[in-house]
Amino acid sequence: MSLGVVRGQTEATIEYSVGTRNGHEIFGPWKNWEPSRISHHGTFCCEIVREWLGHTDFSVLNGGKLQSGPRWLRQRFDWGPSTYPVHWCEVLKKKVLDCGIHAALAHEVFTHRGLKSYRAQLVQEFSSSASSQWQLNWEKNEAITEWIGDELIYHEGCALVVCEDQVKLWDSSAGWWMDPRTTSGYGSLRAVKISAGDGAPDLSWGRHVLRPNEWTVFR
Repeated sequence: MSLGVVRGQTEATIEYSVGTRNGHEIFGPWKNWEPSRISHHGTFCCEIVREWLGHTDFSVLNGGKLQSGPRWLRQRFDWGPSTYPVHWCEVLKKKVLDCGIHAALAHEVFTHRGLKSYRAQLVQEFSSSASSQWQLNWEKNEAITEWIGDELIYHEGCALVVCEDQVKLWDSSAGWWMDPRTTSGYGSLRAVKISAGDGAPDLSWGRHVLRPNEWTVFR
């Protein structure tokens, strides 16, 4: 994990985050963070691991649906603290990866399959007790802890385009698709930002509309 909105609707499930108290408090600490990246040495040592990723996914997929989630990544790598930078050639030596690297790998897999995938930055609601446990674990492993709030945490995943402007959100670290109907309570998604190129259209996630490159807050 690196330190690095929608127009008004009658359902009132989403609002502009900028300038609103609830919105700013939800994503404020992570407003300008960028999605985590896996570094590349620019040599064969890193490229061979990228090739391994694509070939392994092709083997595991075994003729299955291209839009299925790459759960094998979560089975291969546990979720936990990571330190940066992380290079491609180091990934296979790791048993534990944080959400940023999980998301980067999943994005690479989707792209290798010929699908359109975007990186997704997320804010989720948990509990202060869960945050305390993560804080201790990350500190013990000398990893950054700025992603941990009191009851809100920063997380990363992927937004997979499944039909024109419709997306599904893949939680790479959990190995499942996120439910757009769950935007409150323990483990719920409170805000999301989709990193897309200039001119990208608004994206639909369930009944929600996500404006690319801006934080969308769920109420």
